[in-house]
Amino acid sequence: MSRFFEELRDPWGLLLGATAGGAAWAVSVHPAAAGLVGVAVWLAKAATAAVQGRGDGRTARVVTPGSQEASWLRRAGSAARGFGELSASMGHGPLAERIALMRPQVDDSTATLERLAEQASLTGTALARFDLDRLRQEHARLTRARKGAKKELVGDLDRALASLASQQAVADRLAETRERVLARMESSTISIEELVARVVELSAMSATGALEPTRVLDELADNLEGVRQGLHETEQITRDALDR
Repeated sequence: MSRFFEELRDPWGLLLGATAGGAAWAVSVHPAAAGLVGVAVWLAKAATAAVQGRGDGRTARVVTPGSQEASWLRRAGSAARGFGELSASMGHGPLAERIALMRPQVDDSTATLERLAEQASLTGTALARFDLDRLRQEHARLTRARKGAKKELVGDLDRALASLASQQAVADRLAETRERVLARMESSTISIEELVARVVELSAMSATGALEPTRVLDELADNLEGVRQGLHETEQITRDALDR
């Protein structure tokens, strides 16, 4: 039941309900009945998402609760579900067909975001194992010691300094990787949210009999493909960086 109430607070559920009610009003449904249509869509959306969340059968990704990546992933998942439900509610017609063609791109983008979120959490966990202050302090101490060290001790000190430098390099790569992943997750999530908002707008325009905005649909499809490709590129780049 708690999952159901959580879905009720989902802004995309409210937006879908409002759109459905507005579409009903636009085709001359009585305002009171149109309001009931909107409420019904809102409740149905929450119930469906709650059931799917319990029974989708997918293996959960290891994402740190309360982390930045968990927040972006939650928002992206909410927007993706809203897009799917909006697409399914559009019925038939040129607009519905164009929107339906975007669904695989949205699903693929969301799946990549899930993998990136797991990668960000694993990278953050690994980074937390490094005591960066200790590394800097020891490097400074050994650097000072080497200046006045006896000749027979220089080799050992150089090896210790090289080891510290190697650890610092690993920590720097982890931090850079995490920052890159989080930046991509942020921009991609906001782009998917924008896509849903634009589709809601187009759906409302279509319900009032406005001409189908082909140019806008082309732009949305191109932007979505850019998001999808960018996510895959980031996934590959970060994987390569961590394999070094």
